[in-house]
Amino acid sequence: MTEPSSDDRLSFSQIFLLFLRLGLTSFGGPAAHLGFFHDEFVKRRRWLSDSAYAEVVALCQLLPGPASSQVGLTIGFLRGHYRGALAAWLGFTLPSAVIMIGLALGLNAWPEASSGGWVQGLKLFVVAVVAQAVWQMGKTLCPDRPRIAMALLVAVILLMMGETWMQILALVIAGAVGSFLGLGSGEASEPLHVPLQSRKPALFAGAFLILLLVSFLPQATGSLGWIGAEMYRAGALVFGGGHVVLPWLQEGFVASGAMPADTFLAGYGVAQAMPGPLFSFSGFLGGSQAGVLGGVIAVLAVFLPGTLLVFAGLPLWSWLREHHRARSALAGVNAGVVGLLLAALYDPVWVSAVHGAQDLALVLAIWVCLAVWRVPVWLLAPLSALAGVILLS
Repeated sequence: MTEPSSDDRLSFSQIFLLFLRLGLTSFGGPAAHLGFFHDEFVKRRRWLSDSAYAEVVALCQLLPGPASSQVGLTIGFLRGHYRGALAAWLGFTLPSAVIMIGLALGLNAWPEASSGGWVQGLKLFVVAVVAQAVWQMGKTLCPDRPRIAMALLVAVILLMMGETWMQILALVIAGAVGSFLGLGSGEASEPLHVPLQSRKPALFAGAFLILLLVSFLPQATGSLGWIGAEMYRAGALVFGGGHVVLPWLQEGFVASGAMPADTFLAGYGVAQAMPGPLFSFSGFLGGSQAGVLGGVIAVLAVFLPGTLLVFAGLPLWSWLREHHRARSALAGVNAGVVGLLLAALYDPVWVSAVHGAQDLALVLAIWVCLAVWRVPVWLLAPLSALAGVILLS
């Protein structure tokens, strides 16, 4: 992606409002968010090409933290530097964070927020969205038999071995195979401009490591420092996005006795039905422990390490893609990303949503509206929820 001119560069408020709309309508977790971002920034606005977008996704998948949020803030950064990154993250995160903190403050008024046919309708909507994203990215990033085979092989490996570290290993292997086969050996399709000064990435990496060490210092359970430390470690050490961070948080908050399991699971159920990043579930945990301030600290702490790593890693990524072997490896990684999304389409998206013929019929109907009739996702989401209430309750 070439650097935007001064006329093309958007203001903080413009980027914020754009991502705020996505934060209000992007249901379904990390895999679905990548589909929403692809539709918005690759197909509609043409801020990035398919290949550049896939490289951003691949970098964020290789880093700890919430991959979809990292992709979003990277897009904002490439468009508007640090202010653009802040605007993108704030807009995408704010709606779900406010809802989850609010839920923590008034859980007694929401006793059944995580149940009902509307939740099932949204899950089926996500199946259609992710399926469409896999199809679109697959056509572009897997144009030949070797890359189709690599994508399918990555999907098979991840479906058979579901451990989170396998996601990283599968993409690394896909990159090595791509380099060996000489895939994508032509010139880089376009420069991926990274507006970072040479010394800043080292500062970001150093800040990440220092804060990680500090997070292991003993803290009083339930204190603001303890909340920040628990959240920072989760964001820094867990790969795989929102779904994967939940077991870590359960160990930190439930096993420690800081929160009853029933309360934890109630918040988790509502988070599944919210738009935006699943990491916003941290707001519920922090808010339950220490009110609004605890919720805000929890949200900031869980997203901070992934943000620091993105700023530290982008310049290296830009350097690698300009070299022959690196471009070949990236072509393999791009195919691996398609396989990763294909595996995610089945588990957890399909497995958690489709339980019978009626569910499948609704998925197909939603997909027709999305792919054939081009009904916007912001309208399809509430319609799917309504269909779930009418047909599935």
